[in-house]
Amino acid sequence: MFERLITLIGEDDVNKLKKANVLIVGLGGVGGYALETLVRSGIYNLTIVDGDIVELSNLNRQIISKRNVIGRPKVLVAQARTLEINPDVNLKVINQFISNDNFSLLNIDSFDYVIDACDDLNLKMLLIKNADKYKLISSMGTANKMDMTRFKITTIDKTSYDPLAKIIRKKIKEEKIRTKFKVVSSDEKVMKKGAKLGTIAYMPAVSGLLCASYVINDIINK
Repeated sequence: MFERLITLIGEDDVNKLKKANVLIVGLGGVGGYALETLVRSGIYNLTIVDGDIVELSNLNRQIISKRNVIGRPKVLVAQARTLEINPDVNLKVINQFISNDNFSLLNIDSFDYVIDACDDLNLKMLLIKNADKYKLISSMGTANKMDMTRFKITTIDKTSYDPLAKIIRKKIKEEKIRTKFKVVSSDEKVMKKGAKLGTIAYMPAVSGLLCASYVINDIINK
């Protein structure tokens, strides 16, 4: 299934992708697109983590969501979809919400790359604190924005007009964390402010695609 990929990057780089071990935390709008891209790009060793179920409100932005899977665990829906694309993928699933209490379930030292696609601030900070053990790319905010061209892969200190990134910058400073990691962030000003977050299909998708592209390009450029 990877003839076109081999034509593009060659068999040696395809083999690099096949050997990498990647963790995706969160299978919503960002994580679902990241997973799909990695699977279709020759990543074989993957672990996906999410304790949530598919809901009706997910249909506008989450690639794994369809009406016939509403109510089912996201990781199991994603697992079935993944194996339909490539049945040879070594895919592990963790159908749990992760916190400090069960963080050891991730076996975090075993991964080459971690894609943080979750919206849990405490879990994001746990992944950041451990980012000296793997290469981390963390998705920042995608809600209340509509200009997908404003996304970029950068570092947390270079983010702007991103409310989630602002909170994380503050926490990193308070906790004196010096570990370097990448983020996907948009410098578009938010359209609306408030507790309720609005989303459109392509914004989390673009963030997920950028997370996946960072992992893929970093692997083949080693």
